[in-house]
Order: sequence, then structure tokens, then C-alpha cells
Amino acid sequence: MTATRLDVLSIFPDYFAPLGLSLLGRAQTEGLMSLQVHDLRSFTSDRHRSVDDVPYGGGAGMVMRPEPWGDALDAVLDSGAPEGGAVPTLVVPTPAGALFTQARAAELAKRPWLVLACGRYEGIDQRVVEHYATRVDVLEVSLGDYVVNGGEAAALVIIEAVARLLPGFVGNPDSLVEESHALGGAPAPLEYPVYTRPPTWRGLEVPAVLLSGHHGDIAAWRHREAVRRTAERRPDLAHPSQTLTVAGLEAPTGAEGAASRVEVRLARAADAPELLVLQRCCWVEEAQRNDALLLPPLTESLDDVRASLGEWQTFVVRSADRLVGSVRGRLAALDGTERRWDIGRLMVAPDLTGRGLGRWLLSHIEEAAPPETTSYSVFTGRRSERNLRMYRRAGYRRSRAAGDDDVVTLVKPVPPPSSP
Repeated sequence: MTATRLDVLSIFPDYFAPLGLSLLGRAQTEGLMSLQVHDLRSFTSDRHRSVDDVPYGGGAGMVMRPEPWGDALDAVLDSGAPEGGAVPTLVVPTPAGALFTQARAAELAKRPWLVLACGRYEGIDQRVVEHYATRVDVLEVSLGDYVVNGGEAAALVIIEAVARLLPGFVGNPDSLVEESHALGGAPAPLEYPVYTRPPTWRGLEVPAVLLSGHHGDIAAWRHREAVRRTAERRPDLAHPSQTLTVAGLEAPTGAEGAASRVEVRLARAADAPELLVLQRCCWVEEAQRNDALLLPPLTESLDDVRASLGEWQTFVVRSADRLVGSVRGRLAALDGTERRWDIGRLMVAPDLTGRGLGRWLLSHIEEAAPPETTSYSVFTGRRSERNLRMYRRAGYRRSRAAGDDDVVTLVKPVPPPSSP
């Protein structure tokens, strides 16, 4: 296997000494990758070894001159392609570049030769990028929406992100699968929280499900935690169904009555008081229709609602700073490999019913089910005709299992995955 070649150009070559440590150092020793760091100042011609000058058009800071960059890049690119005649890729870290992602790292890991140009000051004269774009593939990339002093820090991150994806770099390839951002294609969720021994540390306990030995329950917990983390910390990475803003819901207030867009996210502890109010409002009609005033949604306390957030994956819908809907789900283990996704507390504010939000929430909570789910389950009052119609239209059918005559349980099998 041909080693991946990396050339780095910088005015601070010592910055890259850490690349000789740990797995990166071992990868070079074992021939997975070769690394050469070049001092840009070696390609200057004046006694001061200057690499920068004032910017045309005025402005603060200095700009890196094209001459030393041209000489340095020519020397590296003309030094001979790796075995097989590979074409180099020039990577330029810059705050003005495209966002560097895990998908981009995976793409670069397939390329046999990377050249990283580490700019400083206000950046490299743009003509350098324009010129070499006619010779090689040039990628201008940014680590994120912030600025550091130079490209060296970004280059270190890029090299490590790319190198660890090289075949043979990581001893156990499976360790790469469940990491944050690890999946290709659609944005992947953040990784779930991890724990190790001891089971109790400074009064904090490892979640009991991780000690249960029940692989299905553990997988469901990890999925739920990954979804929760992603929705709370990086909603831009969450599945569209977890962050979707639903158009067409008329704002309950507003001078012009314009349609508003609603936010859908996982519930937080701060949502508990509004959830309590919403469920009491929504279940009054249910209680009237079924002649049952002691329904749990009407009798639960605020503490009960808060506790439920730790037991259920609960989503809330907010519009104009108002909580207008919610739904929740949790996985239940049945006999053998059967795993049922129990759906409950599907609520829409009484003044906003009939606009399709309830049907959307039902679809949304189905999509949030863990991958091992084999069926969905909902229940409602025997006389709740509107609910029964909605569930039937969504494909739910009455369960044959015996139960309370006043409560109807409906189930739906999870459809098999569609063929590619």
C-alpha cells in the first residue's frame, strides 16, 4: 500500500513537532503516511527573509507575498509525484474557506498527496491560489466561524482528522463508526455520553441502563441521548424532523395575522411548567368525551412532568415564544426481538387544532424511533373519535390484546427499509 504523502509549508516549522507523537508518529514509522514540513523563509531572497508586505488598497495588517509562496510550492510540486503518478491537492486553511467537515476529511483521506499552505497575518496573496488552481486541485477550507493567528493550528487539525481515517491508522476500525459526525451523506448526530469505571464517582452515578446488560435498552438509550445532544447543542446537524420549522401555522397573535414558523426540539426541564398547562388544557376534552376525570394528564404534578422528561423522548413545538404542541416516545421490549415504540401525550393547543400539526407530530415521533424498533403503539379513549380517525389514517389498527374497555390501543408495524 502506497503511503499518503503530506507536505506542509509554514514560517513556523517547529509548530508541527507534535505530529511525531502518538498514533500520528506511529503511522509515519509504519509507512502509512509520510510527512515533510518546509520552512517558507528558506524560499526568500532578501537578507531579512521577509515574506509579507502592506496590502494594496490599504487596510490593517500585512499580506504574505506571492514570490516566496510560488518558489516554495514549485519546489514541492516539482519534487516528483508519489508512486503511481498521483496528482497533489493543495489545501489552504483560511477563515474565508468552505467549512471543513468530517465528510471533507473522509474525502481527503482518499487522496494520495496533500500539500498544506499555512498562511499568516491577513492571509496569502490571492494570486497564489488562482495560479495553482490551474495546476492542481485547490481547496480553501475553514475550521469554523472564528479566527486564529495562522494556518498552522488549522493544518494540525486537518492532518489529524484525515490521518485517522487512513486504513490501518486506528487499531479497531469500529471505533470510528459511532463517533460524532462519523456518518457519511446526511449530517450525523453527535456521539452519546460515555462512561467507565467506577460506577459511582463523587456522588455521580453511571446511568443504570448501561449496567443492565440489556443490549436493546442500551442501544435505545444511546440513540435517545445522541438525538438529545444534537438537538440541544448542534441543531444544524440534527435530522430535519428534529429541527424542522413547520410553515403554514398561523400565529395566534400578531397585528397582521401573518403565518409564523414553529420550532421543534427536544424538551428541556424549563419546558415542564408549560407542558403541565398544555396537557391539562388538551385533556379536558378527552375527559369530557370519555367521562373520565382522573386521567393522568389531569392529575399529574409538576414534579411528575419533570420526571417524565428523563423517561421519555419528548419533543415540544414552540411558536412565537409559546408552547403549542408536544409528543413523546419510548422503547419497550417485548418477547424475543420485538421492540415497540410507545407513543404518548400527542398534544396540540386547543385553539390550533385542525391545521395538521397533530398528524405532523405523529410522523415526527415515528421518525425519532430507534432503528431496532419493530412496531409503533398509541392509545386513546374509546370515544375519542377524532384521535381514532387520525391514527387509522396513519396506518394504525386496533390491538387484539385485552385491556381496559375504555381505552383503545392501536399498533402499526415499522415498514421495512426501502430498497436503494
